[in-house]
Amino acid sequence: MTQARRHHDPEVKGFASDNYAGVHPEVLQALALANGGHQVAYGDDAYTEALQGIFKVHFGEAAQVWPVFNGTGANVVGLRAMTTPWEAVICAETAHINTDEGGAPEQSAGLKLMSVPTPDGKLTPGLIDRQAWGFGDEHRAQPRVVSISQSTELGTLYSPEEIAAIGAHCRALGMLLHLDGSRLINAAAALDVPLRALTTDAGVDVLSFGGTKGGLMFGEAIVVLNPSAVRGLIYLRKSSMQLASKMRFVSAQFEALLAGDLWLRNARNANAMAARLAAAVRDVPGITLTRAVEANAVFAIVPPAVAERLRKRFRFYTWDESTGEVRWMTAFDTTEADVDAFAAAIAEEMAQA
Repeated sequence: MTQARRHHDPEVKGFASDNYAGVHPEVLQALALANGGHQVAYGDDAYTEALQGIFKVHFGEAAQVWPVFNGTGANVVGLRAMTTPWEAVICAETAHINTDEGGAPEQSAGLKLMSVPTPDGKLTPGLIDRQAWGFGDEHRAQPRVVSISQSTELGTLYSPEEIAAIGAHCRALGMLLHLDGSRLINAAAALDVPLRALTTDAGVDVLSFGGTKGGLMFGEAIVVLNPSAVRGLIYLRKSSMQLASKMRFVSAQFEALLAGDLWLRNARNANAMAARLAAAVRDVPGITLTRAVEANAVFAIVPPAVAERLRKRFRFYTWDESTGEVRWMTAFDTTEADVDAFAAAIAEEMAQA
């Protein structure tokens, strides 16, 4: 029998993305418990049934959860279910659906994205109104959905009140509110509020709920908070290639994350490590922190030559090539020792520069 082999050094950590992290041991244990025997395929299993109740605890009795493979799938399928072919989605110019999904909303769902420049990645009612017009004009795609990210791609957070204001504005315009929550747990932990305070209670209609960045092996979820906001989701998930045959293994992971406080522990650690990193490098000569650290992202200006040398020791990405701004992400498994080693390397490389 062929022996399994490890092909990487498990002691090496990076700061490129919380997607680089492995799987939380409690999630791996849940996968093992779900293994063995047969369960009905395509979501008619005991684990997916139990998951409905768990999501209702966090998001309210009207919540319906639809597990999918990945975040792009959750966004595309969710938004497609909220729109007709002649309708459009308003989003921030920096939104993941606009910049980082390879055109999937346009190619796979035929969605018209109406983007709005923002200083901090956040939409406001006033910014939404820059695109929310032309209702009834046959020459213009009809604005139907506003999509916001929490936390945003720039690491900023919406308060519950800010989301509620957007939700109310959407309802006044006859529009719907979608939330890309790939890092929703980080936002809730940072703001010290329940998950529903940023979603159900704030008027969000449909949510993409992130699992992979929070410690899952794979899997995200579409969470419908307003059932009247979607149509045909059961068919769209399948036709969009997001229906898992062995769905019990997606659902079992979410149960491990959400049935107890694992989601909160993981998010708090990631957030705390970002704050520790920012504090450690704030006074390093030549390093400029460019944005407030509100969740688990740190943005900084680093000389390009220094960034290249650092990347040979720790992985991370350049956010803006024109300015030299980089992004450092922390994860559920980032330790204080990881942060301190990275901060020491930054100080060392800057001193040499």
